[in-house]
Amino acid sequence: MTQVLLVIDVQHGMFTMDEPVYRGAELLQTLQNLIGRARTAGVEVIYVRHEGGPGHLLERGKPEWEIHPEIAPLAGELVVDKNRPDSFFETVLQEELQARGVTDLVICGIQTDVCVDTTTRRAFSLGYDVTFVADGHSTWDSEFVTAQQKIDHHTDLMLRFADVKRAEEIEFFGE
Repeated sequence: MTQVLLVIDVQHGMFTMDEPVYRGAELLQTLQNLIGRARTAGVEVIYVRHEGGPGHLLERGKPEWEIHPEIAPLAGELVVDKNRPDSFFETVLQEELQARGVTDLVICGIQTDVCVDTTTRRAFSLGYDVTFVADGHSTWDSEFVTAQQKIDHHTDLMLRFADVKRAEEIEFFGE
């Protein structure tokens, strides 16, 4: 069994927008701790980075497109680029996970109700044992629903697709 920590779309632009991601500073702190624990345990961290296309906040090559510097990948850590909510769709993610013999994914990141949700469901459907980090994802308010309501709803919904745990409850193989 091989475990990987998958960090989805925690990009600089998510924190520099006029309305930054909900509770962004807390999210970064949680992810810093989680990433540090994974690395200490010898668990690989794989980053997913969204590309929005020309003129988009997350346009390839712009500073906002880069992984947030507080959780930036180390030299040699894999960054998978995508342009759809599904981190597996037309990317190298599945191929890379298979090459590493990965069976277990710990999933966190941004945006709760889009890319994190879609990738978690797809990972489950592909047969991975998935752990969803209950306090390791965030999003934005919408016209009808607050960010916190979305977070709570999706955390509950993920119980159907993953083992849902708070960051401090997650045990990395080798810990």
